[in-house]
Amino acid sequence: MSEVKNYEAVKEIASKHLGKVGGDGYSDQYNPELLVKIPRFLNREGYGLTGKEFVGVDVWNAYEVSAITTKGQPVAGMLKIVCPSDSENHVESKSIKLYLNSFNMTQIGNTAADCISGIEARVKRDLDELLDTNTTVSFYASEFETEPLSFPDSYQDLSEITNLDTIDFTAFKSDASQLEASEVGGSLTVRSNLLRSNCRVTNQPDWGDVFIYIEGEEVPTAASLAKYIVSHRTVSHFHEEICEMIFAHLTERFKPKQLMVSCLYTRRGGIDINPIRATHQMLIPDFFTNPEFTIRKTLRQ
Repeated sequence: MSEVKNYEAVKEIASKHLGKVGGDGYSDQYNPELLVKIPRFLNREGYGLTGKEFVGVDVWNAYEVSAITTKGQPVAGMLKIVCPSDSENHVESKSIKLYLNSFNMTQIGNTAADCISGIEARVKRDLDELLDTNTTVSFYASEFETEPLSFPDSYQDLSEITNLDTIDFTAFKSDASQLEASEVGGSLTVRSNLLRSNCRVTNQPDWGDVFIYIEGEEVPTAASLAKYIVSHRTVSHFHEEICEMIFAHLTERFKPKQLMVSCLYTRRGGIDINPIRATHQMLIPDFFTNPEFTIRKTLRQ
């Protein structure tokens, strides 16, 4: 399958803000026109995906969100944005950073509570219109509950089930040919912090922890899965695309009955992006979409 189809088209769209030097685009007054949308099909065509092969969401955690009340009181906190993976578009990361920064000196509401509800309402409205979908937007102004389930602790680290020191890692361009089936099928529930990819435009590194649950007649060996994950190290794609690439490659190679892939990325520019894709809704932990909970952070997040 071609992994570079529409590459330049996506890069051109994303380049509106990415890779620009100086203060272009920076504003501390509310400006929804800063938002940039990218059609998901541009990323999916190269992997033979339509988006109907899975269910999922993209969870954006923004840690540098603030506005002021009409009396000038600053209100600051964290914003959790949940966007369904079946939306026609996803939002470019630097554009949403600039957009959220534009709230910084914007007066919203007479009280802190009014300001919080105003931020949530504006962000949801703007993203719903931009992406033609139904997002969930939650503002946390103080301590919040972490997930009620045992994710990611229930996932075994690849380093615990295979000796990484004995593996020769030689491919760094998303080489799915390295995937090998184990002698027995069943299921595999693993996590790894070996995932690294790069920004499409700036080539800055994006560090992530990947979580995979796969069940079927064939499942990958731990060693071959480790080699495959490492092979993304010099690939330049968006976070959502990396997650869907892994999902597509595992589906093509093993034809699983059930599959879940989630990539929890380290924050950059005050935002971390956490895409999850699964064959069945039941494989997506509730805290991904529940506005009352946030995802428990990995060590690097």
